[in-house]
Amino acid sequence: MTRLTLLLCLLVLTACQNPAIQQQIDLRNASIAQEPRGDYYIGRRFSIERTHFWGYLRRPGQPWDQAKLVVMSERSKAQPDRLPEEPGGTSNAYGYDHNWDYQVWGRFTGRKIYDPNSDLILPEFEAIRYELISSTPGWLFKPNEKFNGYQLLRAEPEAMP
Repeated sequence: MTRLTLLLCLLVLTACQNPAIQQQIDLRNASIAQEPRGDYYIGRRFSIERTHFWGYLRRPGQPWDQAKLVVMSERSKAQPDRLPEEPGGTSNAYGYDHNWDYQVWGRFTGRKIYDPNSDLILPEFEAIRYELISSTPGWLFKPNEKFNGYQLLRAEPEAMP
């Protein structure tokens, strides 16, 4: 009975996959695989109001589904969007660069940081330099994802308290 249930679950999951979406993911992953290697990270700023994580970091050539959600230390360098939490007039505010890609140099500190507003325990990254790659990089994990401003696009089970 257990084997039959497992087989049925696998068939249902396979039937639910959209080949067009998977093709877009595969094409982007092939492009990412061609990135020049080096001692830096690719970062995607991911901002949710009142949270303290910075976004996702991955190594060059590594697909986004392997990226880590991180808290950014500002001991060495302030975040690119280190601005007031609320916009003033026509000026930007903290998080204005949501969904922007950066080239980031630095290191993981080995510390884990608890973000009480997201209830996640995340690795700390200490950046020493940022360079903007793109302010319009498109989707992060799947082409059909919808960001609602209040929740992550994937579960972060390794970050649960």
